[in-house]
Amino acid sequence: MMTIPSTLTNLVGKKLILGSNSPRRQELLRGLGLEFDIRVHPIAEELPADLPAQYAAAYLSKLKADAFPSPLEANEILITADTVVIDRGKVLAKPANELEAFEMLKSLSGTTHTVMTAVTLKDHKTSVTLEDETQVTFRFLEEEEIWYYLNNYQPYDKAGSYGIQEWIGFVGVNSISGSYFTVMGFPLHLVYAQLKKWI
Repeated sequence: MMTIPSTLTNLVGKKLILGSNSPRRQELLRGLGLEFDIRVHPIAEELPADLPAQYAAAYLSKLKADAFPSPLEANEILITADTVVIDRGKVLAKPANELEAFEMLKSLSGTTHTVMTAVTLKDHKTSVTLEDETQVTFRFLEEEEIWYYLNNYQPYDKAGSYGIQEWIGFVGVNSISGSYFTVMGFPLHLVYAQLKKWI
C-alpha cells in the first residue's frame, strides 16, 4: 500500500473523487501517492459557438464538475479535467470517426500546436479551476504512419486524435515546450500544488 506524502497530510480524512474514466488520469493521480474513488457523470461536451479556443478546456472541466449529480459531503474533494488540442485557433476535440481522426493528424503533421488541460477541484464550499498549456511540434507524418497509428491504437477517445504516450508520440513528436503530463491530460504539478494547500 502506498504511503501518502508527508506534504499532503492535510488530506488525511478527506475523500478524493476523480470524475474521469481516463486510465491515464487515474494512473497519474495514483502516482501522487493518493487513493481515490472514480465517479463519472457523462455530459454532452458541447462548446458555445462564440467561445474562444483558449477557454474551451476550462469551460468543459467546470461543466463536468458542476454537473456532478449529488451534493459533495464536507470531507469530499471532486476532481474533473478536460484536454483540448488547438490547431491554428481551432479546437480539435475527440474525432467522430476514422476519417476525421486521419484529417486531424494530417493537419497536425509538420506543425506546432497547443494542448490545453484544465482541472477543476471542488468541495462543498470551494471550486478552483487550474489551466496549463504545452506546445507540441510534430515532424512531417507520412500518411502510412498515420494509418498505422489509427489502425493499431484507435485513439478515438483522445482530443486531437492522439496520445503522446503512444506510438505516434514516439516517432512523431520533435519537441514539446511545457509539461508532458499536460499533454497526457493531467498537469500533476498544478494539482499537487493545489492539494497541498487544500483545507
